[in-house]
Amino acid sequence: MEFFENILETIGNTPLIKLNNIVKDLPCTVLAKYETFNPGNSVKDRIGLKMINDAEKKGLLKPGGTIIEGTSGNTGMGLVLVAIHRGYKCIFVTSDKQSKGKLNVLRIFGAEVIVCPTNVDVEDERSYYSVSKRLSEEIPNSWYVNQYDNPSNAIAHYESTGPEIWKQTEGKITHFVVGVGTGGSISGVGKFLKEMNPNIKIWGVDAYGSVLKKFHETGVFDKNEIYPYKTEGIGEDMIPENIDFDIIDGFTKVTDKDAALYCRELVRKEAMFLGNSAGAAIKGVLQLGEHFTKDDIVVVLFHDHGSRYIDKIYNDEWMKEMGYLK
Repeated sequence: MEFFENILETIGNTPLIKLNNIVKDLPCTVLAKYETFNPGNSVKDRIGLKMINDAEKKGLLKPGGTIIEGTSGNTGMGLVLVAIHRGYKCIFVTSDKQSKGKLNVLRIFGAEVIVCPTNVDVEDERSYYSVSKRLSEEIPNSWYVNQYDNPSNAIAHYESTGPEIWKQTEGKITHFVVGVGTGGSISGVGKFLKEMNPNIKIWGVDAYGSVLKKFHETGVFDKNEIYPYKTEGIGEDMIPENIDFDIIDGFTKVTDKDAALYCRELVRKEAMFLGNSAGAAIKGVLQLGEHFTKDDIVVVLFHDHGSRYIDKIYNDEWMKEMGYLK
């Protein structure tokens, strides 16, 4: 009989799928690393499993313990999948810009979800970073995951996502493009690919309202770059320790409007029902078109599933309120 022992064994080994219509004006081949095939429907399943495994080995997470994390939703899902099988409780702290669909799913899986305001400084006691840290100090037998600075985040992608892409492209990949938030995927995948072939170009997709692109280009943390934005899952108002800027060749920024509209384009042109950051990622690929030639193999990573954004980017009324649709 052919079966898995539990749902965790299905994490990883996601397919690589050729894009056709949406990239028809580009000279290169564009392949999507389709992470929605993970059981929790996102790339974050990989890091959820890795971070918990490593915390257990280090004695940071003990039997019956409580996992505490600040998350936009997907990392929480990756963590709670493992927690269910290993008997841990989960408390997730998030911001009020995240889609209700994501948060409702976490609650269905048994996690406690605390919602904090988006438009506050990272050091503010009300921010979801600060609340997460405070709870981990107050709750006995708890572990604060801290995906932004937890090295297991990038290592998960160095050990799994990167090697998968290399194998699936038979080492022919020339460019890797991915939305950047915590920095785990771009740094882990980028490190592996650069070790295999230092000529591979690693491109990050950033949001307007985020500091990452300017910090990469100038080394200056400019608070004037920070302002509220709607795109979920990418961009930062701080510099996570997981981001290895030396591995990254460049960034391109995508507007909230384009990120939302290009999610809909992916549905209608490729039948790919994906999350907010996928729209930003494919628009980023299109913006970078001048860097590609006919022989290039470009891999773009699509983080999560569109079902978590039904009440936002796939809701015509919300899109009209934002001014994205007439």
